[in-house]
Amino acid sequence: MILSELTQEMNLVDYSRSSAKHRKIATSFRDSSLKDILVLACSLLKEVLANPLHLQDEDQQALVMQVLKLVLNCLNFDFIGSPADESTDDLCTVQIPSAWRTILLEPETLDLFFNLYHSLPPLLSQLALSCLVQFASTRRSLFSSPERAKYLGNLIKGVRRILENPQGLSDPGNYHEFCRFLARLKTNYQLGELVMVKDYPEVIRLIANFTITSLQHWEFAPNSVHYLLTLWQRMVASVPFVKSTEPHLLDTYAPEITKAFITSRLESVAVVVRDDLDDPLDDTATVFQQLEQLCTVSRCEYEKTCSLLVQLFDQNAQNYQKLLHSAPAITVDKAIQEGRLAWLVYLVGTVVGGRLTYTSTDEHDAMDGELSCRVFQLISLMETGLPQSSNEKIELAILWFLDQFRKTYVGDHLQRTSKKVLAGGRQSEMVSSLDVYARMSEVLGITDDNHVLETFMTKIVTNLKYWGRSEPVISRTLQFLNDLSVGYILLKKLVKIDAVKFMLKNHTSEHFPFLGISDSHSLSDFRYRTTFYTALTRLLTVDLGEDEDEFENFMLPLTVSFETVLQIFNNNFKQEDTKRMLIGLARDLRGIALALNTKTSYTMLFDWMYPLYLPVLQKAVELWYSEPACTTPILKLLAELVQNRSQRLNFDASSPNGILLFREASKMICTYGSRILALGSLSKDKLYPMKLKGITICYSALKSALCGNYVSFGVFKLYGDDHFDNVLQASVKMLLSVSHRDLLQYRKLSQSYYPLLECLAQDHMSFISSLEPPVLLYVLTSISEGLTTLDPVVSSSCCSSLDCIVTYLFKHIAKESKKSLRSREAAQAGQRLLHFMQQNPDVLQQMMSVLLNTIVFEDCRNQWSVSRPLLGLILLNEKYFSELQVDLISNQPPPKQEVLAQCFQSLMEGVGQSLSVKNRDRFTQNLSIFRKDVAEALRCDSGTEPGGLDMMT
Repeated sequence: MILSELTQEMNLVDYSRSSAKHRKIATSFRDSSLKDILVLACSLLKEVLANPLHLQDEDQQALVMQVLKLVLNCLNFDFIGSPADESTDDLCTVQIPSAWRTILLEPETLDLFFNLYHSLPPLLSQLALSCLVQFASTRRSLFSSPERAKYLGNLIKGVRRILENPQGLSDPGNYHEFCRFLARLKTNYQLGELVMVKDYPEVIRLIANFTITSLQHWEFAPNSVHYLLTLWQRMVASVPFVKSTEPHLLDTYAPEITKAFITSRLESVAVVVRDDLDDPLDDTATVFQQLEQLCTVSRCEYEKTCSLLVQLFDQNAQNYQKLLHSAPAITVDKAIQEGRLAWLVYLVGTVVGGRLTYTSTDEHDAMDGELSCRVFQLISLMETGLPQSSNEKIELAILWFLDQFRKTYVGDHLQRTSKKVLAGGRQSEMVSSLDVYARMSEVLGITDDNHVLETFMTKIVTNLKYWGRSEPVISRTLQFLNDLSVGYILLKKLVKIDAVKFMLKNHTSEHFPFLGISDSHSLSDFRYRTTFYTALTRLLTVDLGEDEDEFENFMLPLTVSFETVLQIFNNNFKQEDTKRMLIGLARDLRGIALALNTKTSYTMLFDWMYPLYLPVLQKAVELWYSEPACTTPILKLLAELVQNRSQRLNFDASSPNGILLFREASKMICTYGSRILALGSLSKDKLYPMKLKGITICYSALKSALCGNYVSFGVFKLYGDDHFDNVLQASVKMLLSVSHRDLLQYRKLSQSYYPLLECLAQDHMSFISSLEPPVLLYVLTSISEGLTTLDPVVSSSCCSSLDCIVTYLFKHIAKESKKSLRSREAAQAGQRLLHFMQQNPDVLQQMMSVLLNTIVFEDCRNQWSVSRPLLGLILLNEKYFSELQVDLISNQPPPKQEVLAQCFQSLMEGVGQSLSVKNRDRFTQNLSIFRKDVAEALRCDSGTEPGGLDMMT
């Protein structure tokens, strides 16, 4: 137990020391002790098999469990410093050290764990299987080709033995681990290697039967099916790349797997409905995952799958029609038929989408058309019964099908190449005539993708009209609309469709109830309005040009809403409906702004909003500042408006719009900042939603405005306008209300604050240097702490900000003797900063230590960014840099001290006393060489940990 805990502890990152030091300790443990621990554990397990213990004895059972956990911890060890991502379990490769190769090549090693599985009770046998999962994941490069084939043969032999004696798989734990084991086999071995194994034909038959049985028992360990489908998906996807003449037999078993999945899901519906069980269809994430895996498998011997689906679809559709046309249908029978139809629509969408993952022929396209006809006919049937007869699950399945059909057969990739199999098994490429439309033309009159787009848009409008109360249907419908509206070719086709013209002229709650503001609509559902208006505005701008009248007509529903709010505000009337109306308007306008990427179209929006409607949003922030449901959409709208994407805010030279927009942004940020700070201290659970989220958005907006390059900020001071100074002071006040811990703990906050600080340091150093000493200390401390984070956005911004500050200080010192009247004000600002640094010398010294420690000991991913401020720090603190050198060198063993001294000497070789670009580049080059040389010098062959910088403690 002690060894097991020790192995596990060595694998855990200790945040009290640097990651590099942790890796050196872990590597030393791996090289000196881990193999011996594994050998010891395996020898103990051999004794368990040789001399069976009384496993009814809890103490003896606990002993065996600890030994198995010890082996598992050894195999789970982070051998190379890159721990596996648990979210991608099926992609894991175990980087077994080369020194362990002889252990794994011994057949007795694998046999030991297979024997343990068959000998131990379930609680222990699943640990033996977990170890086998890791053995099956051993990196390929550990073995030569013959050795790998032999090792794989031993694994396959063990699989066959388990499947021929499946009693242990009735335990859910064993079953799950065995499914993982099968998936790992295909992850680490190629299909060409698997088919060469002696037992392959029998084993693939057994695995197929096991998979079919698992799919049929859908209620047993449903989370394990993922691994079985992963195995078959990768097996089938590998078929085109197999060069071996040995039969892979997948054309025999893949259709059986697909059939088992289809029939088992249809059979499950009656059980779910009658026994009132949890419906698998409600877990859409799992359904989508399984369908995406099945799509590849289903295209293997596609004729069989297509025939089955056609038969089942016709049968169930006819039964459903009979129920609809008969006397009042029995609720249970109708629910069963609707559930089966939902599954069938999902499955048709899946196999159609599988065309993109598997080699297809024109005959396959015709089969897709045959299946698609039936879904489009079902869509017509379902729409005739609205709103009385409807089913949410079928609607969601239809949206899945439409999206898969869109990806496969609609768009500029329509004329794609497909492979046609010729005599002798050869393949020739030919341009597909998209035979999918041949059958659809006969039955439905759909001849090409233009007709399909009309069907798509009609379905979207229908859903938005009749499904306003269903959040899943509305969200998926709007996502589908959003996906359709991306791409110029599709947009040109869409704007000619009557349903699109209707949407552009009638986007009101009267026609689309989800746009309503009544209490029956959740405020969280308002966010879908942004997606709706983004897609709608993309469609509008296709032929908009400079037609301001058309834009005004499009904005008319929003104009009416704003005029209503204005009238209410003028009467000093505050009510819930007004707030909800403003939230909806903010969501709508943000969606519109997101889609306007040209100067002409954006100017139309700005002229519509200013000066009449932007003050309304300002008033809303004043009234409801303590309600994030209201302030968040408004602030996000502001952040989008000030975003100069695609240079859309580069107004004409005679236009004051840039300055006017910044003034409005300044007012809103200042208003929100002053109000939110008045709330005082908040509890931990309310801190982010009530305060920090709003501050985060304000910082993002301010950063976009400052870096947008559409405002000359010197104009504000020249003409006595205090909007620029006010917003900077407001940002500082908000910053001081946030602790350093919260600044780094909340990722979105840190990713908005640090880029803002970088922007200020680059273009507004006079403001930073004018800050009061406590404020400046807070800012510099935040930079120092940000330098050590793992977030590359934060650390790079910190390096850039520090570089600007150091450069500003260095230039001030260099020019101090050249004072003139014209530069007196700038000199005073620089003098204030210099005086602060002289009063607090440890600030820059600490940051130099951090950066040097990062270069020497850490896995520095942004070396270039780190090198830029480091040179300035060295030139400003040469004495302290020398002390750091002495400290680092003296902490190393005597043989390495001379080498390190030479490394430091080479670091500054050819580097002058300036911060010119040429000098910086030379230092960056030297630093790269320095880092490699120091890493070589500090390599600890003996396993001892190198000494770091004492001043960092």
